[in-house]
Amino acid sequence: MKILIIRFSSIGDIVFTSPVVRCVKEQLPNAEVHFCTKEKFAPLVVHNPYIDKIHFLKGSVNELIGSLKNENFDYILDLHNNIRTAIIKLRLSGKPFTYKKYPFQHFLYTRFKINKLPGTHVIDRFFEAASGIGVVNDGKGINVFIDQQDDVNVNAAFPGIGSDYTAIVIGASANTKKMPTAKLIELCKAINQDIILVGGQEDHAKAGEVLSVFSDIEEKKRIYNACGRFTINQSASIVKQASLVVGHDTGLTHMAAAFHQKIYSVWGNTVPEFGMYPYVKESIFIENKTLACRPCSKLGSKKCPEGHFKCMNDLQFSF
Repeated sequence: MKILIIRFSSIGDIVFTSPVVRCVKEQLPNAEVHFCTKEKFAPLVVHNPYIDKIHFLKGSVNELIGSLKNENFDYILDLHNNIRTAIIKLRLSGKPFTYKKYPFQHFLYTRFKINKLPGTHVIDRFFEAASGIGVVNDGKGINVFIDQQDDVNVNAAFPGIGSDYTAIVIGASANTKKMPTAKLIELCKAINQDIILVGGQEDHAKAGEVLSVFSDIEEKKRIYNACGRFTINQSASIVKQASLVVGHDTGLTHMAAAFHQKIYSVWGNTVPEFGMYPYVKESIFIENKTLACRPCSKLGSKKCPEGHFKCMNDLQFSF
């Protein structure tokens, strides 16, 4: 039995598909599991032992469909649900099952603050689609597989760091999902142990601003800038070894849930009610629930449409 699972992007969403991938492989005898995603997200899936073959979207959808047709899939689990996946499903012979996105409900919530969303995590919605082929959630959470070569020796990479440290994931896909520098500094002051700031190259300068403040202050903790120094899987290794994780609504924060960390997730203009919060029992939301303007978009924006950015600027930290 050949099964194709499709999720093209992004980091957090692909990580959220991992329980479905595992359960399909474990619950369906002789299942051959194929996964389709964009090539730039290869590190998230290449080490997954539950995936038998990976198909990458490199060029046009037509080129991808040409290679997929040769596989003669029995079933297709569409865990993305967009125009591309609709075209793929129309042109392949496998029986499709698609997860629900609730676009109208998201519109109601962001435009009129009327919440008619189902109140379930997106992973549970993925499993609603997978139920069509007899697969159920095993309750074991998400998987993140890190190759041995990506394991970071934290003590070597960050000389002098304590045995317990906090990893702060400072990046996100949109500005309104990220704390301003001043608020990030305030967060660091509220944490009473060593800190590693984790993110991409685009976050390096911001982390440097934070470090410059603390370099002039006598503190009992050390703060390190890991932004842009490591790959996504190496960054996940750093997060895995932390005693506490604080992060925005972003992929690396969601990856932390695979390691059963205690996670403080920080929310700006998006909300946990969208169903994309860290999939772990011990997760604490840091958010400003007093604002009538929130949520103002599903995916985040370049800037606060009201100009005050109170969803981040008025946050309070307590650890």
